Amino acid sequence: MNRVAVVTGAARGIGRAVVERLVGDGWRVVAVDRCADDPAVRYPLASRAELAELADAWPARVRDMAADVRDADALHDAVALAEREFGRLDAAVAAAAVIAGGRPLWETGDSDWDVLFDIGVRGVANLARAAVPRMLPAGQGRFVALASAAAHRGLWHLAAYNAAKHAVVGLIKGLATDLRGTGISAVAVSPGSTDTRMLEATARLYDLPDTSEFAGHQLVERILDPAEVAAVVCWLCGTESSAITGSVVHADGGFTA
Repeated sequence: MNRVAVVTGAARGIGRAVVERLVGDGWRVVAVDRCADDPAVRYPLASRAELAELADAWPARVRDMAADVRDADALHDAVALAEREFGRLDAAVAAAAVIAGGRPLWETGDSDWDVLFDIGVRGVANLARAAVPRMLPAGQGRFVALASAAAHRGLWHLAAYNAAKHAVVGLIKGLATDLRGTGISAVAVSPGSTDTRMLEATARLYDLPDTSEFAGHQLVERILDPAEVAAVVCWLCGTESSAITGSVVHADGGFTA
């Protein structure tokens, strides 16, 4: 039976790689992204055209939806779209996130703090509140949130980002406990430095010419490919991951080893 997922942050980076991997494994997906820039984020976000490419590539398996994860009603609509178009919901992947910072905590303004928590934490909670109730009647399902190696190791001039990613881990632990005995798991995946536009923006925060310096922080001594992280996320969406809940999976190339 074909399985169905909702994926946020789907137009680029790890979120896009998750959609591509799931579809390749036979899933049907509602791919969600904001598809507009944000004045609080100092780099271009994904476009509507980038998101539409997914649906154009797999017209029978992907439905694209422009929606902001800060809008709880929009995520309820995304879940409803999955059920209406594909008949069910088996997994939800919260991959939407941004980077902000570049200054010590005491110089970090409210706008950076707010956008990191509103998108990176409230957005995860909004997806959980929309998706989990729709999976409960079936007695099975997967909720996977993208945290970060920053949830486990302090990063220079990124304390607010550290805090937001710690919050994602805490949210997952609490959600998994709430889901005790339901057959639904909740797991966080913490990537290391991965080849995304967000990592390029991080390099600019540090006045680096490119992302290559980040490779040295990982035991694999290279930047990860989004597909490597997506492979872990998609395995966690499947039935084989049934023993894992309330945990963090470190897909970080040894960043936090």
